[in-house]
Amino acid sequence: MKILRPVSILASCLLWPAGAVAQISLTPPAVATPPAQSKPQEKPKDKPKPPVAARKPAPAATPKPTATPAPTATVTPAPVFEDPNVDLVYGAYQRGQYKTAFDLASNRAQFNGDPKAMTMLGELYANAMGVKRDYAKAAEWYKRAADGGDREGMFALAMLRLAGRGGPVNREEAVKLLASSAKLGNPKAAYNLALLYLDGQTLPQDVRRAAELLRVAADAGNPEAQYALATFYKEGTGVAKDIDKAVRLLQAASLAGNVDAEVEYAIALYNGTGTPKNEAAAVALLRKAARQNSPIAQNRLARVLVSGQGAPVDKIEGLKWHIVAKTSGKGDPTLDEALAALSPEDRTKAQEAARKWLGTK
Repeated sequence: MKILRPVSILASCLLWPAGAVAQISLTPPAVATPPAQSKPQEKPKDKPKPPVAARKPAPAATPKPTATPAPTATVTPAPVFEDPNVDLVYGAYQRGQYKTAFDLASNRAQFNGDPKAMTMLGELYANAMGVKRDYAKAAEWYKRAADGGDREGMFALAMLRLAGRGGPVNREEAVKLLASSAKLGNPKAAYNLALLYLDGQTLPQDVRRAAELLRVAADAGNPEAQYALATFYKEGTGVAKDIDKAVRLLQAASLAGNVDAEVEYAIALYNGTGTPKNEAAAVALLRKAARQNSPIAQNRLARVLVSGQGAPVDKIEGLKWHIVAKTSGKGDPTLDEALAALSPEDRTKAQEAARKWLGTK
């Protein structure tokens, strides 16, 4: 079974969805223009002339423009923190204005007791954004957010407790925090709790419970959980073996950008395992994963390009990827032989292409 990786605490684990950011209009309302004053009546002339039939009216004299009164200054009220539709904190965070986000979050935390603002403060301290990195202060703010019922604050504090940052390692507290966060629907918490059930150190090993938690996280769209659960279905770990379900999960995780899933799904497409065979799509996925520095993808792509099975033969490009993969420990004796069989000129081209990719001379 593959070793699963825990999810790191990144800005992506923050709580405010981008769609919730609203813009405040700072334009004052338009001032109604007062109705034009009627033209004063003219005094009748001494000897008015009778009207002449069919006479064209004389062009009216252009009236002098009347002075428009200056608009009254409109004072735009300051944003109210209690408005759930206005999230200036996350807006500033998204734009990289971390000091502004810190100031706004501080106000919301102090005057409104907002748990989400507290989690933001913990995030800023933990990642040295706008303030000096301070894990102790980050843990303090995460703790206040967790006590306020914020699931992201619970998750972030749990990860600090597992890593021993901002305080001593406390696995028991971390497990409780992850369980509470997962119960509130946090997929990252469910995934990491599943890992603890798998390693059998912090919690008694329970692959069935791990599979249940992975399913919760996978259904919520977590790509790491989708890939892990696909491995479970592929190997029959904690669930009944089911290749079709495994491939569907690999496809979902691949679409979400999980590189390991891209490689596994590409291999399934290439071989027609659990999905219709599609070599062209498989090679395209292998190329994508290879450019993302997956040694396995680089090795498989090299084999395809050297053999010409699934793509036109391109030995120089293929053996370039072989050399690159080999530097990461993914050797291949068959491809070593193919490299040795190249002409000196082509071998030099492949080696130079590999050095260019690796950024070495």
